[in-house]
Amino acid sequence: MQIRQERLDDAAAIHALTDAAFEGMPFSDQTEAKVVDALRAAGALTLSLVATEAGNIVGHVAFSPVKINGEASDWYALGPVSVWPGRQRLGIGQALIREGLERLQSIRAGGCVLLGDPAYYCRFGFESDPDLYDVGAPPGAFQCLTLNGSRPSGEVTFHPGFDAS
Repeated sequence: MQIRQERLDDAAAIHALTDAAFEGMPFSDQTEAKVVDALRAAGALTLSLVATEAGNIVGHVAFSPVKINGEASDWYALGPVSVWPGRQRLGIGQALIREGLERLQSIRAGGCVLLGDPAYYCRFGFESDPDLYDVGAPPGAFQCLTLNGSRPSGEVTFHPGFDAS
């Protein structure tokens, strides 16, 4: 498996992959592919990494900027993370997340936030912190990871692309 930054001609494959990965998931509103498309259209994909095997895209992860207390920051949102259904639970998503976090750390990002399952994301060091929050997030689902410097406090706002529907 190789991990690389997405290319212009990867957009359709990433869209199909993301739709397939979230199809039928009870926690999903089935807009994840539209979110990635909206972030891309807005130039807000700080990192958009794909995992490939034999030249085929088997996984994708997106990282985009967030605001804290309404101000631009050096913090980023992780997500969505997508892996083809037949390839899930084989470490592809974990590899994409780890690579993305390493790349964020190398550009001196302050940290990363996400909405997701704490039992899964704690393996990467994510944790809930009541001082850094997303209004309306399900209890425990909003998590953060400090990469460089100190953790800010306040309300986190995801890029408007996350409102895609």
